[in-house]
Amino acid sequence: MEFKPTMLQDRLATLDILRGISLVGILLVNMYTFYLPMPHIDLASWFTTPSDIVWQKNLDIYVQSSFYPLFAMLFGYGLAMQWQKAQSREQNFYTLGLRRLSVLFAFGFIHAVLIWWGDILMMYAFCGIFLVLLLRLSPIWLVVSAVMINGLMQVFMLFVIGIMQFNTKVDDYLDIVSVEKAITAYGTGNWLDAFMQRLTDLSTQAGIGMWFAALFTILPYMLIGAAASKWRLVERAKELKWLWLALAITGVIIGITIKSLPIMFTRTYLFDYLKVYIGGPILSVGYAAVIVLLCLLPIVPKLLSPFGKIGRMSLTMYIMHSIIGTCLFYQFGFGWYGKISVETGVLIAIGIIVVQMIIAEIWLTKWKQGPLEALWRKLTYKEKVEM
Repeated sequence: MEFKPTMLQDRLATLDILRGISLVGILLVNMYTFYLPMPHIDLASWFTTPSDIVWQKNLDIYVQSSFYPLFAMLFGYGLAMQWQKAQSREQNFYTLGLRRLSVLFAFGFIHAVLIWWGDILMMYAFCGIFLVLLLRLSPIWLVVSAVMINGLMQVFMLFVIGIMQFNTKVDDYLDIVSVEKAITAYGTGNWLDAFMQRLTDLSTQAGIGMWFAALFTILPYMLIGAAASKWRLVERAKELKWLWLALAITGVIIGITIKSLPIMFTRTYLFDYLKVYIGGPILSVGYAAVIVLLCLLPIVPKLLSPFGKIGRMSLTMYIMHSIIGTCLFYQFGFGWYGKISVETGVLIAIGIIVVQMIIAEIWLTKWKQGPLEALWRKLTYKEKVEM
């Protein structure tokens, strides 16, 4: 029996809405990388105007490091759904799953080299390979594996921070030489200048250390998402509403509290670490729970359907973010690099999302999936798949 792609009627609206809202959060964070010389600066100390500082702090608390874990969990949820579908049909999922991830890696490589250096698709595909190999585990063992893998990193990092002294104030990071090169290449250079600088920045983003770190910072969330999928936590949301309510309250309150520590008190290495690696993921669970609960109300899924439609086209929309971003900010486009405030960056991000909602609405009235999604399925299943 041959594998078939998931049909439209098999999709769960709540998952698409979660995916779409995650894309909004990811874009809000990625905007920095489009118009600032990342990763050569420390965002918390880069801005000098009061308005920029306030906007940056709010993004740091409510958005930064809280949406990539959610997207990783959704990635694991979806892959586990496909694995379970194959198991129910007594099919071997591994060949298909690895081929699917290989195609995703290829998309990411092209994206990183030709469009934007901050690609995450390659890392997701890389971690996805390990997820596929572990999908046979029961849900509880998937969670235990996630806790053990992430726990190893937590212990190691806390040990390192302990050596650096917990209460040591964070030094403001600034690589002035790299900053000047990035500003020159992206802000005043042509496409070739931007291309060469992109390769330089990519060598940092996709360095050996980053691949290793991804196994401890992305794979665990994928494993948790896969466990949630096997437990059918989203599909059984109405039955498990008290669990989701507990996750929503505790996740939001504890997550925001931990992420606020560097701002409420002196910014130390310990507080920065807790903000990113503890508070961020906890808040992402809180956000997910709030959205799942809202989707239990009859009218809410319809109100949030624009997010669901960009969620159905998440690969296409993610790549579109980079195309629009580079065209707006690089010199070969509108040349706004380094010339806008954080507030303006947020407004531009919202504008991009609104435009994408309109595009998705129009596109999905004619076709069942986005163009890159259709190509991804065609290359995965090795057959013609109608859009």
